[in-house]
Amino acid sequence: MKHTHSQRILIVDDNEDAAVSLAALLSALGYETHTALDGETALASVDSFRPDVVLLDIGLPDLDGYEVALRLREEGAKELKLIALTGYGQEEDLRRAREAGFDQHLLKPVNLETLKKLLESS
Repeated sequence: MKHTHSQRILIVDDNEDAAVSLAALLSALGYETHTALDGETALASVDSFRPDVVLLDIGLPDLDGYEVALRLREEGAKELKLIALTGYGQEEDLRRAREAGFDQHLLKPVNLETLKKLLESS
């Protein structure tokens, strides 16, 4: 079933195959998607693509996801929904994600049904 209102979703992951695959799945559900493979590109993409939601990997090669989230929040992106999509799932990782400004924290590999519910609630 296609999504009725088109949300713009930025997918940030240094694993290009994972980013492109998730973008294809979300596009098939009716979302408008864009991908970025590193933190600097993610920051620039938020300015140009203007997403509603950012699915942000923590372990990125230049700026990690925590730093990207902090910068976005500092730059005033208060309405932007930030979802950590990461392999880092320890209590310390969850605490750091909250402190950086993430709204949600999902572990890889992401459960598509869980992600759909999160996106539909935003």
